[in-house]
Order: sequence, then C-alpha cells, then structure tokens
Amino acid sequence: MSIEVRVPTLGESVTEATVATWFKKPGDAVAVDEMLCELETDKVTVEVPSPAAGTLGEIVAAEGETVGVDALLAMIGEGEGAAPAPAAAAAAPAAAPAGEAGQAVDVMVPALGESVSEATVSTWFKQVGDTVAQDEMLCELETDKVSVEVPAPAAGVLAEILAPEGTTVDASAKLAVLSSGGAVAAAPASASAATAAPAAAGKDVEDAPSAKKAMAEAGLNPADVQGTGRDGRVMKHDVAAALAAPKAAAPAAAPAAARAAGDASREERVKMTRLRQTIARRLKDSQNTAAMLTTYNEVDMTEVMALRNEYKAEFEKKHGVRLGFMSFFTKACCHALKEVPEVNAEIDGTDIVYKNYVNMGVAAGTPTGLVVPVINDADAMSFAAIEKAIAEKGRRARDGKLSMDEMQGGTFTISNGGVYGSLMSSPILNPPQSGILGMHKIQDRPMAINGEVVIRPMMYLALSYDHRIVDGKGAVTFLVRVKEALEDPRRLLMDL
Repeated sequence: MSIEVRVPTLGESVTEATVATWFKKPGDAVAVDEMLCELETDKVTVEVPSPAAGTLGEIVAAEGETVGVDALLAMIGEGEGAAPAPAAAAAAPAAAPAGEAGQAVDVMVPALGESVSEATVSTWFKQVGDTVAQDEMLCELETDKVSVEVPAPAAGVLAEILAPEGTTVDASAKLAVLSSGGAVAAAPASASAATAAPAAAGKDVEDAPSAKKAMAEAGLNPADVQGTGRDGRVMKHDVAAALAAPKAAAPAAAPAAARAAGDASREERVKMTRLRQTIARRLKDSQNTAAMLTTYNEVDMTEVMALRNEYKAEFEKKHGVRLGFMSFFTKACCHALKEVPEVNAEIDGTDIVYKNYVNMGVAAGTPTGLVVPVINDADAMSFAAIEKAIAEKGRRARDGKLSMDEMQGGTFTISNGGVYGSLMSSPILNPPQSGILGMHKIQDRPMAINGEVVIRPMMYLALSYDHRIVDGKGAVTFLVRVKEALEDPRRLLMDL
C-alpha cells in the first residue's frame, strides 16, 4: 500500500512554499518521522517527516518547485519499492519498525490567562529531531501582554512542529508532537550525497533555490552569507540578514549591484510584536475615548532624600529590600486619592464607579515594551511591603513572567520616566483608569527659599486625568497633596 506525503500546514496567511532540499531519493528506506525534505516559505523553514516506515517511491515535487498547502510531495511504499543502492544501503541505518518510534505526545498551548484567546509563536528553542528532557523549554509564545514558555510534557524526541515561528495559534491549538519512547532516525549519508553541491561551489550542501536567486539579484557572493539551515545551508532569510548587516563603505568604483545592496541595508522592516501592537492600540483608544488633560507641579525632594539616606541601610538590613523613592510616591498618591476619590474612579456607561481601595499600577519598561503590573491594596501596605512588591513585579516583568492577572484591576498608575532621564512629559491614561502620575528626573535647580536663592533637588510632576469626571480643581488638589506629602514626609505618618 502506498502512503502520500503532503505539504503540512505552513502557518496563518502562508499559502505556498518552495521545495528546498530532498534528504532522501527514490528507493531509500525511511523510518517513521524521519525527515524527508525541507520546504522554505517567506518566513520559516519547514521540515517534512515521513508519515510511515517504508521505502520512498516517486518524488512528485522536485527541488526548486513551488507547492501549495496539502500538495502531494511524494509517495511511500510500506515495505516495498526499489531496493536501495549497495553503497547507500551500507551507509544508511536500517529503518525502524513503526512500533519502535515511540508513543506520540501532543504539545498543546498552555493556559494563557483570563480573556486571552490567542498567541503568536515567537521562538522555537528546539528543532525537529532534537532530543528533549521532560519540562525542558520547547518554544516561547507571545500574547498581548506576556510571554509564555512551553515546556516538554515528556522526555523524547521532537518529531513534528505544527506551528512554526510567526504562527498565530488559539488557546487550544496543538504546537508540536513528541515521540516519547523512540528517536527520529538520522538521515543516511546517501541523503547528503544526493544533495551535495558541485565541488566548484566549495560547499558540502546546496543552498535553497530562493536564497540563490536572492543572492544573484543582490550581487552577493555566497561565501559571504552565513547559512542557518540544515548543515549550513543558506536560506532566503540568511540573505536578508546579510543585506541588513552593517557594511564598510563601498569604494567609488563599486558596481551597481553592490550599491543596491548597500541601499537595502539602510532600512529594515520588522513586524510589530503582539505586545507592541496592543500598546499602540490601547494608547490610541485612550486618546480617542477620554477627555484627557495634564496638569503640572514640582516637588522639592530634599526631605525625602534626607530621610531615605538616613534609614536606607537599616531599612535594607531589616526588610531585605532597598528603600527607593517609589514607596514614598505610592504612599503619597494613596493619601491624595482619599481626598480626591474621583481620580481613583472610572466611568462605566453613565455611571461613575468609586473605588474604596487603591490597586496601584506601576509602569515598567521591558525589552519587549511597556507593561503595567498592579500592586493590589497598596493603600493598606507598609513602605517595606510596597518596595518588595515593586521589586518582585519589576523583576518578573523584565523576565516576561508576569501573568495576565497581575496586570489587571489597577485603579491608578504611576509612571517613572525619570529613570530614563526624562525632565518633563505628559503620560497617557491607562484605560479605564482616570488618572496617571508621571514622575521625572530629579535635577538640582536654583529656588527662592525664604527670600534666598538656594540649590534644591527638584522634580516635575505631571498628572494626566480624564476631564469627564475629574475637574481641574480636583486634579490640582491631588498634585498639591502629593507635593505636600513628599516635601514633608511626616504628614504621611500623621495622615495630614
């Protein structure tokens, strides 16, 4: 009985691929899940495993051909077909019976969090044929706000990747298949011989057809392109990477092709991550929805800095965390929100929902974008508890370990642009919240104090608020109360 080998799913919006390399030739014995050929799409390289043990019969789609999804690639005869050539038979391992290939274990998308229905496969840490240990990281998924690592559910061999990098998957999708009891047989030496490039090329493998075309169009020497495909094969994305890499200035007499390649390296088009797309959409929605206005003030940080310097060593020794400025600002904001509760409220249709608690959002920059972890009931926490929560949430944010629950339910937000050197800015609201405080760089400035000019460490404060429910008087009062609490921290102790 003959078994069809067809093009697997290539990913969302990808409808065709190019047959880059056949690792087997007609008559070769193959084991189940052994790699037969490699397909190349615009974004990823897809390896096609054998669906059964047997003998490779007819190859329908030769190298260099463009094929669509589910197109017929080849036929496999179970236990039949032409015998392999003597040399190939000596070099190739015996085909493993189907029963020895191990139990197939599905790798599914893990829980993504409440209200999250899909994710994008950002990185595969393993390739088909790699041996993996149980709980070893296989790939990383990216949702609107967090990154999720996917561990191996069992020890074995990665047999098939169903969702390549860049694919969008839903919360119940299958990502890959593991062979938990066996191993994917290595391609025999004859496969390498069948795809060997001519000796004049100076390589042991042949570059992908689309890569050769791209190099010819760009005037690139194949020797100058680092291949990342199997056995060092140059793929199409390797050519793009070589063109994008910085190059030394070309001599005046450089040919036109070289000048064109140089122009191409001046720009790079990169798809926005899901996190960046979500940030862009939410910030624009905030501007379009809220009647946003910003009011400013400045605070003399002398007393806070003196108090911090006096107690920071003792504070860290007792509580195991450094005393920073964020706990002072969090406490000051909680104090001010009690007096001006509308800044801690939100609009729900035609109702205003007042919160009798403060869930403080603390904006944090990460390598992938801005996230806002939430410290619940910050108004009931001590300085030490606030500092510990901020340190722990910030660390998890940078590592991409925050869960969706940790970024929901905030009632007010603090954004500290001062850590990046910002002197003044107008922060954008984090919907559905009605207020956000912007902290900025502490800078020594001459100030008039009791009729004398003295140098003081000053910080500009910015409160952006939703003018639909917060009046100018309330916004200014809020900032004044924050300023008073920071310039005389004893007021926080006295609840003044």
